[in-house]
Amino acid sequence: MASSSIFIPPILSRRNLLLSTTITTVSPPPPPQQPQPKPPSPDITITDRVFLDFSLCPTYFRSDPSATLSSTTPCSDSTPLGRVVLGLYGRHVPNTVSTFKRMCTSSSTSYKNTPVHKIFPGQYFLAGRQGGGRRDTAEVGFLLRDLPRNTDVVNSKSFLLPHSRAGVVSLCLSENDDDDETRLDPDYRNVEFLITTGPGPSPQLDGGNIVFGTVLEGLDVVTSISSIPTYKPSENIKQFNDFAEFLGDERAQNARSLWNRPLKTVYISGCGELKVTNPSLSPTLP
Repeated sequence: MASSSIFIPPILSRRNLLLSTTITTVSPPPPPQQPQPKPPSPDITITDRVFLDFSLCPTYFRSDPSATLSSTTPCSDSTPLGRVVLGLYGRHVPNTVSTFKRMCTSSSTSYKNTPVHKIFPGQYFLAGRQGGGRRDTAEVGFLLRDLPRNTDVVNSKSFLLPHSRAGVVSLCLSENDDDDETRLDPDYRNVEFLITTGPGPSPQLDGGNIVFGTVLEGLDVVTSISSIPTYKPSENIKQFNDFAEFLGDERAQNARSLWNRPLKTVYISGCGELKVTNPSLSPTLP
């Protein structure tokens, strides 16, 4: 008959018990997870203020190609819509703000007498298009060689602020309507901007455009601009345009440039700077 092995448990002495308890007691707990520091929030102190006066022309105007846009009166029977005062974030995106201020105050090349060229109801409108120098469409000056290059556009921190409400002022990059050929010119300087009209946010603009200011006064003017009727193609035209683009027809892009164009001309009839004595989040207006 085979003998079976019998398991004899080890004798746990008092010394072994005390030693194991001591080791368990003095073993340090694992270190807690340290929270990652949050990146600093963008400085949205309002350092500068500018104004844009908007007017409405009952028909689409074309300016004299030989004239300087800032010195012409493109519409003799225009109706003033009102003034929009903008507060600019000069500490967050100093180069963008500096360029915008210059375009509002320059006597040679400025936003004065240039149109709002696209309106997207319930979202935003576009202004300051440079385009291909087609002066008959009353765009801003062609190739703004005197303006310094805007290094904000290559800084990821410039794109942190969201288009979260009505009255956000943003430099157009992803939504830019300028001709591709023009933008490739080494003397090109982007000055096209948008203002959100609300009532809700426009998250599709986030991360691709640089928010550099906010509307301080005249949000009612912004709302009135957003309500102006625009050209809207029929569904058949949209489908035909999509098919033409699929075939590589360059005319498809040219046709889309007319979409969302206001049927009446809204233009910047005046612009300039308002001094800020003490930069703050909510400056006192004069």
